Amino acid sequence: MNKKQKQRIIRIGLLIGTIVSMFFVPWILVKAWILPLPDTVQEQVEEAIGHGFDGMIVYVDEAGKPPAFYTGGWNDRENKIPADPKSLFKIASISKLYVAVAITKLAKDKHLSLDETLADYFPELVGRIENADKITLRMMVQHRSGIPNFTDNPTYWENEQENGKRALEFALDLPASFEPDEGYEYSNTNYLLLRRIIEKVIGYSHEQYIKEEILIPLGLKNTFFSLKEVNIDDVMSGYYVGVDKDFKTNENGMLATAEDVGIFLRALNDGSIFDEGEQEIYPYVYDHGGLVPGYQSLAEYHKDIDTVVVQFINTTDFNGYEWNLSEIVINRIVKIVGREKSS
Repeated sequence: MNKKQKQRIIRIGLLIGTIVSMFFVPWILVKAWILPLPDTVQEQVEEAIGHGFDGMIVYVDEAGKPPAFYTGGWNDRENKIPADPKSLFKIASISKLYVAVAITKLAKDKHLSLDETLADYFPELVGRIENADKITLRMMVQHRSGIPNFTDNPTYWENEQENGKRALEFALDLPASFEPDEGYEYSNTNYLLLRRIIEKVIGYSHEQYIKEEILIPLGLKNTFFSLKEVNIDDVMSGYYVGVDKDFKTNENGMLATAEDVGIFLRALNDGSIFDEGEQEIYPYVYDHGGLVPGYQSLAEYHKDIDTVVVQFINTTDFNGYEWNLSEIVINRIVKIVGREKSS
């Protein structure tokens, strides 16, 4: 068999593999991906609602223009209340960006060191978390610690609201996923521990530190750390496919408006959130997503068009199809904005 024949067989194999894989992809994802791009962001939002999302909020901040807000679907499905761009939303793991900035500020002020180990701060975890004496704070910020993710423990989800009060227990005494700094695995345990380290070095809550050092300087008055701080009527409802329940009253940490998240993300990416010498040592990413039952969010900055896009969707599912669909939708929104800027 010559080289050309081998290449032809490989191409045929790849084509067959692609065709076969299409049968295992929900057609709604294929449809959402191949549909002609709408003329406007609002049309894209309405199209996304047509794909099955209950409600949606989109914030677009193009440099040189006032921020724009787009909504579709329901804020509250049962009571037929339309989506409101000013609603509070559970931002879930987007909160990791705030923690990473806080860690950076404390490192610059010499309150902690990114090169110190977990054992330096919590020696009692030696023997409970493998490699605690080798895992640095930098590795934890970057998800390169190998510490197991407590939300990957099936027993955690047997009563997530109650177990969240003792979340660390679900990651203790387990084998490391890999040797420190020799792999990558997203782990919520890293940031649970980082928040505790912040509190240990400053002597008060990490929430208060983030408020004083990040939220107040940026003028973010619609960012909160718990449902206890807000009027529940100001929170967007959250829905899980196949479950007849509104997840709004579940406690899942930080809440914010799309605008507040957008302002924060702009400041993170243009560096204005940092004091002198901080941005140079910032060890984490500049975009993030968030996912808890009933709520999924994406916050992105696109340098080529100097635009921040924040997307909130109040529908999630077990298989992750809704997440995949949300990624397709935000990519299309970015393309629409980019097309408008170039026209």
